Amino acid sequence: MSVELIDNKLSLLPDLPGCYIMKDKNDQIIYIGKAKNLKNRVRSYFRGSHEGKTERLVRDIEDFETIITGSDKEALLLEVTLIQKHQPKYNIRLKRGTSYPYLKITNEKDPKLIITSEVVKDGAHYFGPYPDVYAASETQQLIMKIYPLRKCNGHQKRACLYYHIGQCIGPCDHEIPKEEYDQQIRKIRSFLNGNVHDIKRDLKQQMDEAAEDMNYERAAEFRDQIAYIEKTVEKQSIITNSFMPRDFFNYYMDKGWISIQVFFVRQATLIKRDATMFPCYGPPEEELMSFILQYYENENNIMPKEIYVPETVDKEMLGSAIEARVMSPKQGRKKELLDLTGKNSELSLKEKFRLIEMNQRKTTGAIQELSEAMGLPYIETIESFDHSNIQGSNPVSAMVSFKDGKPDKTNYRKYKIKTVIGSNEAATTQEVIRRRYSRLLKEGKPLPDLILMDGGKVQVNAAVDVLINELGLSIPVAGMVKDNKHRTASLIFGDVLETVVLNPRSQAFHLVQRIQEEVHRFAITFHRNVRSKNSFTSRLDDVEGVGPKTRTKILRHFKSMKRLKEAEMTEITKLGIPEAVAERIKETLADYQS
Repeated sequence: MSVELIDNKLSLLPDLPGCYIMKDKNDQIIYIGKAKNLKNRVRSYFRGSHEGKTERLVRDIEDFETIITGSDKEALLLEVTLIQKHQPKYNIRLKRGTSYPYLKITNEKDPKLIITSEVVKDGAHYFGPYPDVYAASETQQLIMKIYPLRKCNGHQKRACLYYHIGQCIGPCDHEIPKEEYDQQIRKIRSFLNGNVHDIKRDLKQQMDEAAEDMNYERAAEFRDQIAYIEKTVEKQSIITNSFMPRDFFNYYMDKGWISIQVFFVRQATLIKRDATMFPCYGPPEEELMSFILQYYENENNIMPKEIYVPETVDKEMLGSAIEARVMSPKQGRKKELLDLTGKNSELSLKEKFRLIEMNQRKTTGAIQELSEAMGLPYIETIESFDHSNIQGSNPVSAMVSFKDGKPDKTNYRKYKIKTVIGSNEAATTQEVIRRRYSRLLKEGKPLPDLILMDGGKVQVNAAVDVLINELGLSIPVAGMVKDNKHRTASLIFGDVLETVVLNPRSQAFHLVQRIQEEVHRFAITFHRNVRSKNSFTSRLDDVEGVGPKTRTKILRHFKSMKRLKEAEMTEITKLGIPEAVAERIKETLADYQS
């Protein structure tokens, strides 16, 4: 769309709430947002300068649409619906599912208490999430001993052992009234909400009675149950004295990115945390509200009774949209926990930026150091060569490419040496340099800023000779000089091949070492493959009656020369190879030494 047409559409935008839909040149939806005032918000994308992710978004926008709504709340709800439907690439995409377990009382005639990691709208009662499966399992076992429901998987013809030991309510033995189930479920819910005083009192009384009867094993079971309650449910008062389910949302924004963290408080303890980061294209408070709505669209995230957010968030609108109490605590433990959620958001985002900065020092920073040490302009692309052969056999060469300090594997190249017999460093170097850069010239492709040879003066001089005298190129060439541990310690470079010593602690030094190790690995691997293939196929190529298809069939079946030599004639002919050809193969391999 032309700039003039965009300007005309911008001039028609209303001062009303609604959603805006950004599209790219292929008419694909790439971003969806909401605004209290569509005119001001949409115009902001096309006015002034932007940076980072926002700049990239704006660069991709070719057209936009708007949908007017009756209120800001309606715009928020519509935004979430549109994002879920179209999944634009610049909008946050929330992960589905959870690895945290829940306790579930099933919705059936004879309900069970089970552990699940999936929450669905099936009329069942869900409790949790729990920190791990062990915590959920221990809680489940404790409840089944105190408030048993159905334990077995199906109706048996008679009562099972669990009924006789008091861990099943006994629907296989007799009909259980719905009222009795309802009463048990109410007790379970009360227990999980922290009302444990009466239970502890009853368990202690039963423990004492068992001890008086000298039934010490039974008394120990009651003791362990009391200890578990004290260790789990009662201990959870470290967060708050209330057992109300609560979620705390907070954020931190910097450099066009927003970091959001969610703290889950269940049974009065902080049992889970979710965290996410994504580019922020609008006011962070609105991004947070959109995130929260999408968050609870995921059925695995159960809506708590209370949600806490920063003071700057429109709590009334968010509360009406998600139909929950949304608050901003002013003081006390809840305020401390909300602030802690924000602090975690800040630390996560700053850690991300620090990692990026460290990576930049390792790559572009290393390039800058290397350029300065060699007296060259910024070295964007480096190509490095290494040769490999064993006593002159199967000579190969390999080239790796690094761009801005990172491996550019799409530009790696392998060379089988064609014009050199035996081990000749200079001639091998000349062949691969000639082949590589005459081709780049012919195809009009960009040349590297530096060539690194994994060798000394012989290779550097050979490369410079071909570049200057044959191809008319003045690409800088340096040799990587190794220490006694076969690691690059310095470079030789320049007209008189002076030694450029790099600080062993510098990023430039480590970059050159990475390049040397990578090109050596690449060359050795290539040579090993060529040698392995040639040792097998070269002899087969000389056998009359063995063509490419037969050779491939033999290679796939026997894998090695040794196995083929030791094979019986019948094993070879079973592959569909004529007996006469099989005999010639055996004769050819008779003198093979494994």
